[in-house]
Amino acid sequence: MDLKQLEYFVRVAELGSFTRAAMALDVAQPALSRQVRLLEVELRQNLLMRNGRGATPTEAGKLLLEHGRGILHQVERAREELGRVRGALAGRVAIGLPPSLARVLTVPLTRAFRAQLPEASISISEGLSVTMQEWLTTGRLDIAVLYNAQPSPELDITPLRDEELLLVQPRPPGLPEDPPPGPIALRDVAALPLVIPSRPNAVRMHVEAEMANIGCRPIVALEIDGVSAILDLVTDGAGAALLSRNAVASSIRPSAYQTRPVCEPALRTRMCLATSSQRPATLTQQTTLALIRHTLDMLNASR
Repeated sequence: MDLKQLEYFVRVAELGSFTRAAMALDVAQPALSRQVRLLEVELRQNLLMRNGRGATPTEAGKLLLEHGRGILHQVERAREELGRVRGALAGRVAIGLPPSLARVLTVPLTRAFRAQLPEASISISEGLSVTMQEWLTTGRLDIAVLYNAQPSPELDITPLRDEELLLVQPRPPGLPEDPPPGPIALRDVAALPLVIPSRPNAVRMHVEAEMANIGCRPIVALEIDGVSAILDLVTDGAGAALLSRNAVASSIRPSAYQTRPVCEPALRTRMCLATSSQRPATLTQQTTLALIRHTLDMLNASR
């Protein structure tokens, strides 16, 4: 059995599409289809049911998918063990970060990764927590930092820390030494027009749930998914926002905004590290997990 053919089949089965698998593997779709078909011919089994919406594994395909993941994982571990003989870990690690964190974490994490794992490669993608959970289960990501991750039998989730959500508004004219405004009750936040991400963004869902608990609903002025775009609209007077301190600190001009803690109740989101429970972490991935924790601790300490 050809390992490349097995890898192609596993990726198609996980992503449910020859088109998406070809993009993820960076190969031409006809070549991908041909290799999967050759595997089916060799095994004398139809492994995938092809239809207009994509491809789903047959019963034989589900069995091979389970074995194939293990085989490919063992091959990757073997490569890593051979790398250790040379004194270095190798392999590729695909990481997903929420946009509010990516701007402050990407550079120091990449720098630490290159210093500690010079023979390995890193790929960093930005995405919403819900989307990245799907990417973990389909194999597009190895590790993701998620907000308010929902428990799933397909994921191993480790809490990192809680982050406070702040009310973000344009800074009014005044002297730099003017005292900052005090906390604002969540009920009062509900009376303000908000520039907020669309569902199912983790922050949006959390804000709506907490407001519902006190009998309120947010006034949604605009739905925008990009953190930079949200802050630009806040500056332009479109409304206020509810963002983490990291999101404001990583903006081009943090001094342009006034932030206020939210109380009664406070708004907090939980940051978690997530990996797939279907694919045990390789040694390179385990080292990367430790690097992410360390880099986040260093960033937090610097503030």
